[in-house]
Formats: sequence, structure tokens, C-alpha cells
Amino acid sequence: MSHDRKTTGTGHALLAPVECCGGFNNLDYTQVDLTPMEGLFRLVDFYDQSFCVAVITIIFSPLFWNVVARWEHRTRSLSRLMGSPHLACYCLGFIILLLNVYRSHSMTLAMRAQVKWEVMDRTEFFYCGVVLLMLGTLLVVTSFLALGFTGTFLGDYFGILMDEKVTGFPFNIIENPMYWGSTANYLGLALIGSSPVGLVLTAVVALVYKVAIHFEGPFTEQIYKDRSQHRKQH
Repeated sequence: MSHDRKTTGTGHALLAPVECCGGFNNLDYTQVDLTPMEGLFRLVDFYDQSFCVAVITIIFSPLFWNVVARWEHRTRSLSRLMGSPHLACYCLGFIILLLNVYRSHSMTLAMRAQVKWEVMDRTEFFYCGVVLLMLGTLLVVTSFLALGFTGTFLGDYFGILMDEKVTGFPFNIIENPMYWGSTANYLGLALIGSSPVGLVLTAVVALVYKVAIHFEGPFTEQIYKDRSQHRKQH
């Protein structure tokens, strides 16, 4: 609980309680120092071609795989075309991998094309970036090993369902570790490169993943609920 400071007649300060939920209403947001953020945005060229391409690839990748996977779930068109849901899932997974490689490449080009930020050009930022890269890689790799190829690349939408929910590491410490591991990798690269545009692009990645999770989570849960109801009926 936060407190308001009042003064007695003798000049001694007393603390008067402020309601928890209403305490932030007493804050003067005009006093917040936004200088670091202003400095960051001044260093980013939002009209640079490489930046625009990077943003487009960041948004396009999850949009593409969600649209295609839901279309497959409704029509089974890819499975029929490939002759197998597993083969269709492998093909989509390969395309997703290529899109992710191109996304990483476009973000790297954008970071190289724009200036570095002197504030970030310090040893502690560099090592923090290295730690984030190691952590992000750990989350991505262990997620893939726990889910397998089809579990990672939307096999649920192809009718390739897992027997039970994966609850082991890293899913026992964080939800959607694949997404947040990738985000940690991009943030690590931005810190290592002292790149202000890298920070902005990483924020775009996190936002896009957040939106994707909002749509993917309930849809995937419904797929497994339908499977459970079908089993009960038979």
C-alpha cells in the first residue's frame, strides 16, 4: 500500500494511507523523465527502407502461418494436396522456418543500416545481451525438443494432436517459451549491437507475438476440446 506524506504542526512528517487502487491517480506523470525514450526515437529512422521491410516481415510471418493453418483446419486442402497431413505440416513448417530466417536477416540489415546508441555501448549491456541470447536459445531449443516438429509447427491444425499437454521444461516455467525465447534472442542482439532500431524492432516482435498468442491459444484449446468431446461420444 502506498502512503501520502502529511506534516504535523511541529514539522514532523506523518504517513497517511492512500487507497491501493487509487494511489496512481495522485502521481504527476508530467514529472516522468522521458529523455531516454526521446533519445531512442530520435536515433531511429522510421522511414528507412530496411526498417520498413523488417517491420513487414515481422508482421507477415505469424499472420501467414495462422491464416494458412486455420484454412487447413477448415478444409484439409493441404493434407489432400500432399497426400498426408504429416507431409503437409512438414512443408508448412519448412516455409515458416524460411520466413523466420528472412525475418532475422531483415532485422540484422536494419540494425546495420542505422546508427548505434552510445548509451548502450557499454560492457554491461553487451554481457546482458549475451545472457539473453543464451536464455532465448535455451527456451527455443528445449521447446522444440519437448514438442517435436509437428507440435512446434501447428500440427494440431492438421489433425496431428498430442496425447497430452506438455508440462515439462520449459513449459513449467513460462507459457509460450518458443515465442518469448525468440524475443529474448532479438533483444540480446540489439543490446550486443548497441542498436536503438533493434530495440524498437524487438518491441514490434513482442507485440506481434502477443497478438498471435491471443488468437492461437483459444483456437488450439478448442481443437483439443473437440477431440475430447468426440472421444466421449465414441
